[in-house]
Amino acid sequence: MSQSKTMAILVILISSAISFAFASDPDTLQDFCVALPSSSETGVKVNGFACKELSNVTESDFFFNGLANAATINNTVGSVVTAANVEKIPGLNTLGVSLSRIDYKPGGLNPPHTHPRATEVVFVLEGELEVGFVTTSNKLISKTIKEGEVFVFPKGLIHFQKNNNADKPAAVVSAFNSQLPGTLSIAAALFSATPAVPDDVLALAFKIDAQDVSNIKTNISSKK
Repeated sequence: MSQSKTMAILVILISSAISFAFASDPDTLQDFCVALPSSSETGVKVNGFACKELSNVTESDFFFNGLANAATINNTVGSVVTAANVEKIPGLNTLGVSLSRIDYKPGGLNPPHTHPRATEVVFVLEGELEVGFVTTSNKLISKTIKEGEVFVFPKGLIHFQKNNNADKPAAVVSAFNSQLPGTLSIAAALFSATPAVPDDVLALAFKIDAQDVSNIKTNISSKK
């Protein structure tokens, strides 16, 4: 086989591999697959949960009223996230979408975090928020958004929202292109992981001493 033909075949194979790697999830092969609650407790799962028998599916599998009212906020950061994902709405299984409501006290913060499995779009229900995300080149993209406005946080990037109003609460509805987007809070992940991230690793990474690391861990664990 000539060198030019060999190169052409390699290009086709590499292009095919790249296309496959970046392809989206395939369409479902049934109308829906209501999550079977017991399947979350046992067995190995790749994406989603086992399906409930069709004869046992009811309208309640597709319904959730938990976003209708503001949540009670009893924490030090001043915000609460109420998820409407597959764990709350079994009918979302395999459909690749979910919602959340986030309520903020005056001055409340949704601390820096990531969603490893989804892009997030927030719609402001009330109030005004300072929002932003950090790119992989360490550039902060931020904006103040108010009632009726929308902001997007790209998949996997660190982001935050803060209610800058000291007198009024705020609230948003978040939409995700995942039935279970996952949330990784940066501070909690680093300073309250189990088993713990070694103190010397954290001290070196943040240019602080071991006592500072201990103090931060104590503060975070007492506020979880």
